[in-house]
Amino acid sequence: MTKRDSYLLRIKPEMLEALRRWADDEFRSLNGQIEFALHKALEQSGRLPKASSPLESQVPEPSMGKDADSQPDEPPKAS
Repeated sequence: MTKRDSYLLRIKPEMLEALRRWADDEFRSLNGQIEFALHKALEQSGRLPKASSPLESQVPEPSMGKDADSQPDEPPKAS
């Protein structure tokens, strides 16, 4: 398991409650949601190298099968 550091965070009660609701909506712990939001912000600002993105391996992209982009075949027409 990856080593993690602890850090005391002072945060406004309203912001903490909003983060709790967001975490509940996405079935994450509060700590996991804060880490997710910080990771996303660091990635978007270009301050986090793409190679050091541990969240990508934890949250797989939804799979729609190999032909997800192709159009379905039309059903046969009755004569």
